[in-house]
Amino acid sequence: MPGKKFTALVLAASRRGAQDPVAQMQGLSHKCLVTLNGVPMVQRVIDGLRGAKNVGRIFVSIENADILRTVPALAALLDKGEITAVQSEGNLAQSVYRAVGVINDPFPLVISTADNALHTPELVDYFCDEINKGSSEVFVGMTRAQLILDKYPGGQRAFHRLKDDAYSSCNLYCIKNQHGLKATEAFATGGQFGKKPYRIITAFGILSFILYKLRLVSLKGVMRQISRVLKLNVEATLIPWAEGPIDVDNAKDYALVTSILEASEGKST
Repeated sequence: MPGKKFTALVLAASRRGAQDPVAQMQGLSHKCLVTLNGVPMVQRVIDGLRGAKNVGRIFVSIENADILRTVPALAALLDKGEITAVQSEGNLAQSVYRAVGVINDPFPLVISTADNALHTPELVDYFCDEINKGSSEVFVGMTRAQLILDKYPGGQRAFHRLKDDAYSSCNLYCIKNQHGLKATEAFATGGQFGKKPYRIITAFGILSFILYKLRLVSLKGVMRQISRVLKLNVEATLIPWAEGPIDVDNAKDYALVTSILEASEGKST
C-alpha cells in the first residue's frame, strides 16, 4: 500500500499494574508511566511515532484514558485528537482485536509496545518503508544479536538462536490487512517467545518448537513455518539499529536505557 499512511497502535496496558518491578521503582500504577531521563516511556514511544513520516493516526491501548492524562503532554495530545485511547482487553490478542474493531480503516497497522522507548522516527520509518517493499500480510521487526552486543555489550536479550544467526525481537509488528489479523492469536498467551519458548508449542505447534530449540531452521525458515501454521504470509524485517529490541522489563534494562538517553540528550535536571 505505498503512499498510504500507517495507523499505529501502542500497547500500554499493564499485566501487573503497581506490582510490576519497573513501576515499583517510581511508585507508579503502570510501567509505561515510568520516566526515562525525565520523560515517561509511553510518551517517548508516542513521540517516536508522531515524528515518523509514514505514520498517520496513533491509538493507545490502555485500561483507561485517564492513565495517559496523568502525563500533561499526553493529556494535551488527547484533547487535540492527535492520539486516541482505546480500551484494552485481557491479553495482547484481544486488545488488538478490540482496537481494530473500533478504528475506522485501521490497515496497514503498525503495533508497538509502550516500553520500547528507544524507537526513533527514523527506525519506525525504516520499518514502514521495508513493509511497503514487501508483499506479506504480517511483518515482524527483528535485529541481529551481534549488532546489539557490539554496541551495548551489557545489553544481553532473550535472543532467538537459530541456524543462521541469533536475533532479538523489536516488539514492532505490522498487520497489512484483515486476514493478517489472525496472526495476533499467536499472542493469546502473552508472546515473549524468547523469554518463554514453551509458549511456542501453544502458538505454533510442537514441530515449530522442536525446529526452534534444536536450531534446525534459519530466520527465513522460522517465518515459513509460522506462515504455514497460521496460513498467512509472515515476514521478518531486519532493523539495523541496536536500540530496536531494547525495552524496559527490569532494573538492568532501566539503567541501560537511561544511560543511552543521557548520552544522547544530556542528563535530565
